[in-house]
Amino acid sequence: MNKIPMTGEGFSTLEAELKTLKTVERPAIIRAIEEARAHGDLSENAEYHAAKDRQGWIESRVLELEDKLRRAEVIDVSKLSGKKVVFGATVTVADEDTDKEATYQIVGQDESDIAKKRLSVSSPLARALLGKSVGDQAVVEAPGGSKSYEILKVAFK
Repeated sequence: MNKIPMTGEGFSTLEAELKTLKTVERPAIIRAIEEARAHGDLSENAEYHAAKDRQGWIESRVLELEDKLRRAEVIDVSKLSGKKVVFGATVTVADEDTDKEATYQIVGQDESDIAKKRLSVSSPLARALLGKSVGDQAVVEAPGGSKSYEILKVAFK
């Protein structure tokens, strides 16, 4: 069973989504299916088919979330330290072509959000950064060619 790394915040977010699906979404879709059934002929009842599709999605997502939470390896970033880039680290890099700086936190796949500067641990950039230290160069193979970044800072918040 492969562990799924995530921060405590990411774990809490998945737990909250699971709770909402089980306590709010699931009962609501059951009511919607009952109402659609009351309208008669199910073969031509678009509301019924839409509700059943939604129910299938909800049940699938519940199973997926339960599996991820069961396999979660919650990493307390506040207890991490060091000079190397690891899961949970906040890394400041400089694009070696443009000297433009950017700061990202390396997080689990389900918590990634580039708008919030949260980079998935499985992304090409994060994979290139992992294990490197301040001053090291990370090379990322991008569709437009190789991109090089210099690691300027590694912090744990």
